[in-house]
Amino acid sequence: MMDIAKRELLAAGLGIGLGLGLELAGSGAAKAQTAPATGKVKPGLEGVKVIVFDTFGSVVDWHGSIVKDLGAWGPTQGLKADWAKLAIDWRVGKYGDEMDRVRTGKLPWMNLEALNAMTLEEILPNQPGLTNLTADQKHYINMVWRRLDPWPDSVAGLTRLKSKYIIGPLSNGSVALLAGMAKHAKLPWDNIFSCELFKHYKPDPETYAGVPALMELKPEEVMMGAAHPGDLDGAKKVGLKTAFFPRPLEYGADSPRRAKINASNGDGHGFDIIATNIEDFARQMGV
Repeated sequence: MMDIAKRELLAAGLGIGLGLGLELAGSGAAKAQTAPATGKVKPGLEGVKVIVFDTFGSVVDWHGSIVKDLGAWGPTQGLKADWAKLAIDWRVGKYGDEMDRVRTGKLPWMNLEALNAMTLEEILPNQPGLTNLTADQKHYINMVWRRLDPWPDSVAGLTRLKSKYIIGPLSNGSVALLAGMAKHAKLPWDNIFSCELFKHYKPDPETYAGVPALMELKPEEVMMGAAHPGDLDGAKKVGLKTAFFPRPLEYGADSPRRAKINASNGDGHGFDIIATNIEDFARQMGV
């Protein structure tokens, strides 16, 4: 049983989501090589009507975007920092811990932007050049999550999927964060399935199960795409179809993790699709 009325959830999600589809022309985003559509959906997936996506790392490049954005902004403020370290400390070092504190009741419910603001304060002491930030400067840094850029294949692949399926993010990001990100990155979502709507964070089952409940569908009529096997495992447990595509550069080109991130990470999980990227995912879904 959800703790927010279904009608209110639909109003919140659809009210933000509708109208986010944007033209590709003039976006300035890199274009991936287009994989031709086969016109045939992979057997067993013919009933899929809605496809949702993990967002951070799967659709957008959080690490590279933070380094680029804040690396350009910092000098205009007279600030020097290791922005790559800040990105890793923030996303890898604190991200899961703060959500766990909400999940276990140690913190009251708060959305991801509020949690990010808290964890930013915790990691700033690791950056000697950022010890005397103004409130406006801290706010600018925290809002960087709304200014993340898509991977080169993301917009084209999502646009192809949108031609046949309802698409949207199923992300721990707040509604406002995801809407802002969509505007910035020109992500053509039909709807926003923020975990904020369910008052749960992934991998709580309420998040994955919330999508078919809102869309009045069976779980197997909803599919999730992500670059993180653990996220897809959670979706699979509640009956969603699943698609895995690796993002070797998620943690940066120089990260030691890069060599360990590949398509074989999806082996043994029973995912319905293993793709090279979102364009390949679209091809396997017949568009």
